[in-house]
Amino acid sequence: MNDHTNTSNAFRFISAYNVIDGRLRSIYRGKGNLQFTDLVRRCADINKTVRRHEEDLAAFARLRNAIVHQSTTERIIAEPCDEVTEQIEHIARLLSQPPLLSALKERSVTGIDAEATLREAIVRAAKTGYSNLPVYRGGRMAGILNDRRIVRALGEELRAEDADLEELLSLPCERILHEEDMLRFYCVLSPMDTIQEAIDAFENNRKLLAVVVTEHGRLGENILNIIVPADLPRLWEMLEE
Repeated sequence: MNDHTNTSNAFRFISAYNVIDGRLRSIYRGKGNLQFTDLVRRCADINKTVRRHEEDLAAFARLRNAIVHQSTTERIIAEPCDEVTEQIEHIARLLSQPPLLSALKERSVTGIDAEATLREAIVRAAKTGYSNLPVYRGGRMAGILNDRRIVRALGEELRAEDADLEELLSLPCERILHEEDMLRFYCVLSPMDTIQEAIDAFENNRKLLAVVVTEHGRLGENILNIIVPADLPRLWEMLEE
């Protein structure tokens, strides 16, 4: 590898390192002029991408110090190889230009009208295999009916002495919805939010059933996509690509 290529790698390495340093300070949002390795350690607690590459970033800090503090205008003391240079640039891109949810292929999300009966909702869920069924009222999403809520409604009815399962199955499915379910079991994001944010939503809430993607990331909007835990390996692949 000639001197020009080596110098270019060193320049690329330092440029990517500076980008990462800036992003870490933005992620941490703390006071004080922390050292890079301290930033990495603290950001690893709140950002899964940093946590995934924590050891590499610590090693990059040592290499960076050698390049910056021990090199001269005539001689670079440490020459990053192509693999290391490409790796640090990759991490810099993940942190500064993470892929957005808009990169995901939109799904045809099956929903049901709010006035449809619970019986119809159960049949629809059985036919589609979906455990999260959006409920629409007047073209706007009123909530999401999930299998947990359906089982709970059926169980409560069956426990009653005067249980009338047929009456329950004839109720409009919106009567089964509970507003707190949307806060407890779902996270609403927009296509302009990042894939990392969707991953973090599952990481931060173990009870999360799905990340719901709507036009502007607000409740009541039509659903463009639903991301469930089974999609996480695909999301990680997109980050690494």
